[in-house]
Amino acid sequence: MNRPAAVVKDLVLIGGGHSHVTVIKRFGMRPMAGVRLTVIARDVHTPYSGMLPGLVAGHYTFDEAHIDLGPLARFAGARLFHDEVRGLDLAGRRVLCKNRPPVPYDLLSINIGSTPRLDVTGADGNVVPVKPINNFLARWESLSRRLLEARRKLRVGVVGAGAGGVEILLAVQHRLKQLIAAGKLSVEPPEFHLFTSGDSVLSTHNGRTRATFERILKERAVELHAGSPVVEVRAGLLRRGDGGELALDEILWVTQAGAATWLAASGLSVDEVGFVRVDESLQSLSHAGVFAAGDIAAVAGHPREKAGVFAVRQGRPLEENLRRALLGVSLKPFRPQKKFLSIISTGDRYAVASRGTWSIEGRLVWRWKDWIDRRFMRKYSDLPAMDGGFHRPTVEPGLADAEALRELSAAAMRCGGCGAKVGATVLSRVMNRLEPFRRDDVLIGLDQPDDAAVVRIPEGKVTVQTVDSFRAIVDDPYLFGKIAANHSLGDIYAMGGEPQSALAIATLPHGLEEKVEDTLFQMMTGALEVLRAARTALVGGHTSEGAELALGFAVNGLIDPDRVLRKGGMRPGDRLILTKPLGTGTLFAADMRLKAKGRWISAALASMLQSNGEASRCVIGHGATACTDVTGFGLLGHLVEMVKASGLDAEIDLDALPILEGAEETVAAGILSSLQPQNVRLRRAIRDVDASARHPRYPLIFDPQTAGGLLASVPADRAEECLAELKALGYERAAIIGAVHPKSDRPEAVRLLPAARPERVRS
Repeated sequence: MNRPAAVVKDLVLIGGGHSHVTVIKRFGMRPMAGVRLTVIARDVHTPYSGMLPGLVAGHYTFDEAHIDLGPLARFAGARLFHDEVRGLDLAGRRVLCKNRPPVPYDLLSINIGSTPRLDVTGADGNVVPVKPINNFLARWESLSRRLLEARRKLRVGVVGAGAGGVEILLAVQHRLKQLIAAGKLSVEPPEFHLFTSGDSVLSTHNGRTRATFERILKERAVELHAGSPVVEVRAGLLRRGDGGELALDEILWVTQAGAATWLAASGLSVDEVGFVRVDESLQSLSHAGVFAAGDIAAVAGHPREKAGVFAVRQGRPLEENLRRALLGVSLKPFRPQKKFLSIISTGDRYAVASRGTWSIEGRLVWRWKDWIDRRFMRKYSDLPAMDGGFHRPTVEPGLADAEALRELSAAAMRCGGCGAKVGATVLSRVMNRLEPFRRDDVLIGLDQPDDAAVVRIPEGKVTVQTVDSFRAIVDDPYLFGKIAANHSLGDIYAMGGEPQSALAIATLPHGLEEKVEDTLFQMMTGALEVLRAARTALVGGHTSEGAELALGFAVNGLIDPDRVLRKGGMRPGDRLILTKPLGTGTLFAADMRLKAKGRWISAALASMLQSNGEASRCVIGHGATACTDVTGFGLLGHLVEMVKASGLDAEIDLDALPILEGAEETVAAGILSSLQPQNVRLRRAIRDVDASARHPRYPLIFDPQTAGGLLASVPADRAEECLAELKALGYERAAIIGAVHPKSDRPEAVRLLPAARPERVRS
């Protein structure tokens, strides 16, 4: 069997900045067998700074101005961990995250950008920082609404008159004028003020460029306040060093860049404002094996202003030096250029180009900038088709030392049967780091492991048993552990039970012992978080080695024998309630083909991680007559099981189905789960199927779900109240999707509404 290369070294990238997207793309084009690439990013969509003013001004859509890290990471065979970094354990070579266990690394690179320094009294909390860009974009939506809904003329101040401050001011001004004109509102455009401690705007640019923008700002009625720094900010008030004060309704902050405080706190060598000090190879001056690029890096001997062009140019030399560091060969120096082309937009489709002493302006300049920006973005959106060749069966020469090669050679000859179990030492170390939930009714479990667990069944209760297991649906073992545990609990909740204990069934890919151990720890940490929240004790399990990561659980639950909620039991007139949206099957099929947007997958994961526990208690509390969880057989498959068991018919309103974002787009593109064809065979249960088969949501009733929601029948007079409570509990996409009817004399038990309308028929 030709197995993928075992993991020998972990390369971890913190941040999805302009340098790192180049590294990711180039590792996808030329992988290193034996290197596992992991990207930890706070945002799955990386904003391109060059297009931010155009996005604010309304010239670009969100997707046009953002690099989607989801498909890019998938293309590179990289694990994408959606989380925020809080620190580094440099001695232990671990990245400390906000919402997950530490991530080990052999080689680390940091490209997280910068933030404006809020070192002026009162600035923090009273201004709107323009960086991080994604935070600003979220604030911009509410800011623009407020400015448009004001009953008086407002004053907007922008602090910082470099290229970023000037561009964002003119973009905001242009967009607000557009919105006012389009809405025909009787709102006066806001009054704009620009503040700088220098004598003019754009102090790092040539005199001609500065004069051009001073003229443009004057033409746009922007009042420039130069020559004195801002020394204090209060709610609605800005005070300058010369004693001048100005009342402002909104203050945008685009001052000198600052760095995340955790960098210095971790022990990295940083400059006076907190940026990571690196040498010409982009490696940390204090810690070998740590690299930094872009705004967050301060290259010794080559001071440069913070501009996106440097991050873009550092991408290729960073990638080359990361490869060289992984192989243990000497690094190559990179000297950033002193002069660079800067094209600064003026809000409308007009721009000024500046380089050295040269400057030019006009609409053709904006078109030039637009062409450059779009060409850059196409590098990361138009990805080559995946051919399955991202992993080679051998380890890159020079990557592993002799001891690692011996261990890998032994792993390649692993036995089957009990010889394929994960070693006792690895298991022992992992279990010592984990803290399973403890229950008094577990008599023998992991506290005192034996050949089997022993649990007590309380008087008056019976046991509900179920088992589920599947291979990893995501590359993040921690996230996968949470999904697998949540999915496995679904059947217990569907029957109205409360989970009591669980046995794990785990398969881990062959590899170096330390890598296998970390994968198991990450995966079981995620699973135990879900089990702990469900008050479920992990009482044991089985681990083995195999080609792919897989996890499942055999779960025992407790229930009153007189209150078992079954698939049969529906009554005519009941309303059908679905607690979660559909679409995970098609979305993850699209993700494998690089056709799913990162935010679609993030939303799908959030839905999969939502427990069915409270939903179960809610529908039971509102008199549910029958229930099941929607999983692999899809909505129709599980509904057919219910109507057959109940001896009734049912009706589904396709328009009422809650659908995950992006799922309609992916099924319309013909991207379906590999299980879909088998589920579609159940169309024989649909009455007059041709009338609704062209409805855009029709394919989604066959879509297999992982960790899907509950499908419950609830008395009609309780349904609306039940739905309202579900939404209050956080099941925001829960919906009444149909009704139960008496059994007809027709063999088809399910009717779909409505029939496809002409405007909704797919071409």
